[in-house]
Amino acid sequence: MHADYVIVGAGSAGCAMAYRLAEAGKRVTVIEHGGSDAGPFIQMPGALSYPMNMGIYDWGFATEPEPHLGGRVLATPRGKVIGGSSSINGMVYVRGHARDYDTWAEMGADGWSYADVLPYFKRMENSHGGSGPEFRGTDGPLHITRGPRDNPLFNAFIKAGEQAGYPVTSDYNGQAQEGFGPMEATIWKGRRWSAANAYLKPAMAGGNVHIARGFARKIVMEGKRAVGVEVETRAGIEVIRAGREVIIAASSINSPKLLMLSGIGPAEHLKEHGIDVIADRKGVGANLQDHLEIYMQFAASQPITLYKYWNLWGKALVGAQWLLTGKGLGASNQFEACAFIRTKAGVEYPDIQYHFLPIAVRYDGKAVAAGHGFQAHVGPMRSRSRGSVSLRSADPKAPPKILFNYMSHPSDWEDFRTSIRLTREIFGQEAFKPYLKSELHPGPGHETDAELDDFLRQHVESAYHPCGTARMGRASDPMAVVDPECRVIGVEGLRVADSSIFPQVTNGNLNGPSIMTGEKAADHILGRTPLPASNLEPWINPNWKTAQR
Repeated sequence: MHADYVIVGAGSAGCAMAYRLAEAGKRVTVIEHGGSDAGPFIQMPGALSYPMNMGIYDWGFATEPEPHLGGRVLATPRGKVIGGSSSINGMVYVRGHARDYDTWAEMGADGWSYADVLPYFKRMENSHGGSGPEFRGTDGPLHITRGPRDNPLFNAFIKAGEQAGYPVTSDYNGQAQEGFGPMEATIWKGRRWSAANAYLKPAMAGGNVHIARGFARKIVMEGKRAVGVEVETRAGIEVIRAGREVIIAASSINSPKLLMLSGIGPAEHLKEHGIDVIADRKGVGANLQDHLEIYMQFAASQPITLYKYWNLWGKALVGAQWLLTGKGLGASNQFEACAFIRTKAGVEYPDIQYHFLPIAVRYDGKAVAAGHGFQAHVGPMRSRSRGSVSLRSADPKAPPKILFNYMSHPSDWEDFRTSIRLTREIFGQEAFKPYLKSELHPGPGHETDAELDDFLRQHVESAYHPCGTARMGRASDPMAVVDPECRVIGVEGLRVADSSIFPQVTNGNLNGPSIMTGEKAADHILGRTPLPASNLEPWINPNWKTAQR
């Protein structure tokens, strides 16, 4: 098996790179440990809570006991399937804020400012219902749509935000992220539009992309140069060689693990596990970031929520309608309204995100409020807490140690308390008067700082947006792992391109930025001049220095 490029991981970035490299006439082998994405639990948007809890599709990672959350162990789902996490996620599409990328550039990711990445977002998008071709792409592989917002609760949420004095934005992925508005999703014609559907399958149809099923054990090095990947298959252990380069796109958990198993990482840590050091890169596995959120739940005074379908008969009806027609409730992820707001005056751009959902239920679908209810997922976007991914042993099959160190910075507690109080104010607006009966979660008895902190410690959940563990930066930066062209510093023939290279977590869900990373990395791999920078400017609230809204 000969390939110009070998990509480890058929996830969001890996699929995009395979497509663009194949488009340029290159032969690409994509190594993927997971299996097919053909099942209805993946392809039906309404079934989103199932695949991330199924061992066949998920790596099943979990954190170490988190010291600031009372020793809680939190699930860390990562896709183990064609399409990676884009096949098991909530399908929410958020680019992130323009200032996120300007911050990346300031941190040493030269050429990754908003002006630089906007052309790549436009290249990848096929936007349906967005603000038009100035800020949005209209002919890319990734279809992006909006739900019908038939349930009156969606528009009540947007109206309540407006009544509370916040802006309304028609397109948070366009010029203005700040405000309340419709949410976008990677859904097309009633099915999940994953990176596999958008990029990988069309690329494979062209004949230049081959999928190799197997478990990547380590990168094969000859001296300081990567030449292939050692893979365990049903037939045994083999080496898949790369004629030009190896590219790791295995997630912010598995990418640093693979680097360390290959001798690239903090020298002392590698020596502890008897691994020969090829490149001492202290940043490998460091800088781990995520978004936390809580589910603020409310009892409904009218039977208009999705609770009526939360039984075997209701689920069967929804599933049957989708299977027969591709339409109905099963064709939506039910995240159809959202908001991005600021915690206080002096914050330049939004640092709180809301997902609104017309049912009161856990993300994993394991627990639902008794009766009709609705909820907002709310959480601060720019936590200062940092964690790490490290090796448990030199055994490639051993899961890594994951410690996010959630809520280790005092500002995280302050931002969360503010988020809860702002949310209560929003749901207290006139727009919710016909629908809201009472607050269920946190509920009465959680008013003071200490009471809210207690609640947070017990109930805060990951939004499943890990990133940052192979940070991009200048080659002179001792904590950088890859340079701005995604090349691993200190070795040759090896790149990393996925959410692990993010210097800082973006404002929102990570699938969109991960695909953009694959798109841009492909041009760097091919040695092309990057797309011309944009001169468009984002909207920033003119009163941000003096007003919270």
